[in-house]
Amino acid sequence: MSLLGPAEVRELAHKLGIRPTKQLGQNFVHDPNTVRRIVRAAGLAPDESVLEVGPGLGSLTLALLEHASQVHAIEIDPVLAGALGDTVARFAPEHTGRLTVIAGDALRVSLEGAAPTALVANLPYNVAVPVVLHLLGTVPSLRHGLVMVQKEVADRLTAGPGSRIYGVPSVKLAWYAESRQAGKVPPSVFWPVPNVDSGLVAFTRREEPAEDRRAVFGVVDAAFAQRRKTLRAALAGWAGGPDAAERVLRAAGVDPGARGEQLTVEDFTRIASQQRARVADPGRVQQ
Repeated sequence: MSLLGPAEVRELAHKLGIRPTKQLGQNFVHDPNTVRRIVRAAGLAPDESVLEVGPGLGSLTLALLEHASQVHAIEIDPVLAGALGDTVARFAPEHTGRLTVIAGDALRVSLEGAAPTALVANLPYNVAVPVVLHLLGTVPSLRHGLVMVQKEVADRLTAGPGSRIYGVPSVKLAWYAESRQAGKVPPSVFWPVPNVDSGLVAFTRREEPAEDRRAVFGVVDAAFAQRRKTLRAALAGWAGGPDAAERVLRAAGVDPGARGEQLTVEDFTRIASQQRARVADPGRVQQ
């Protein structure tokens, strides 16, 4: 089995008439050592089923097929989706039976019949956060993963409370999983060369809190929509006024004068729970 280098990537792109577009976030990895590094960092077991989003020309796909029992590759570009099987047949004919190509948008396609256990992908910069959160929310079989994203996005996804870059992506990923940064990737390993560094984010799914996810995410969105304001002010519209917000916050054990960037996902969960209790029994939450 061989992996794609710069010559193979350009040859395949030329053959398919592919001109990488910013609209689809197409930056193809052409360095075999980088894809090997990604697969190693993903910590895949031999019997795992992997979900890959945006396989492109197949650089990472080929490396994944060598280490996993099955790879489900979702590709939005119909030309690339149609060619991926042929690429695998050419460079890794012994693994063609392990590949399933799904043509479509990762935010909309159905994975019915598939139960991938790991997400490993070089994600398009412009959709990285919504794709990760959508898949964790809709594919319960996913237990862990490693994604390559813009370094700035990696920083935001893994930021902790108190950081100035801690925000909605940080909290929502923390709802689903424990995450950490797993290294930086230079622009030189891509074609075309992006003008930013990339970062690897590793995550392991954790048990989700018992509260309704949509309710908690509603609090998170409201808190960070006006992140410079105190929670008493930022959650006023959500709670039905600043006084109501303060009562809910105090009942949840959260300082009304704090800001969203200071709260953990558990804090947001308690706030949502107290609001639900207040709506169900208006006299229950007292100042």
